[in-house]
Amino acid sequence: MMKVIVELMLFAKYVAHGIKKAIPCIKVGVSVIGLEVPHAHIHLVPLQNLADINFEKQRAQLSNDEFAAIASNISNALRM
Repeated sequence: MMKVIVELMLFAKYVAHGIKKAIPCIKVGVSVIGLEVPHAHIHLVPLQNLADINFEKQRAQLSNDEFAAIASNISNALRM
C-alpha cells in the first residue's frame, strides 16, 4: 500500500509541475480527499492565494472547449 501512495504522489508532483508551467500561479496546491466518492483522489489546484483551494466556494464555470484547451496546455507543458 505504501508503494502505491508513493507512486501516486510522485505522479501528482509530475502533473503539478506541468500545471505550474501551463497555468500562471504561485504554487499548485494538493488535496487528497474522497468524501463524495467511495475512493480517495488527488486534487491539484493552481493557487494565487489560499482561498483558491477552498472547495466550498463556487467553481469556475468553463465550457468543454475551455477544459480541453487547459488539458492540452498541461499536456504540452509535460512534454517540454
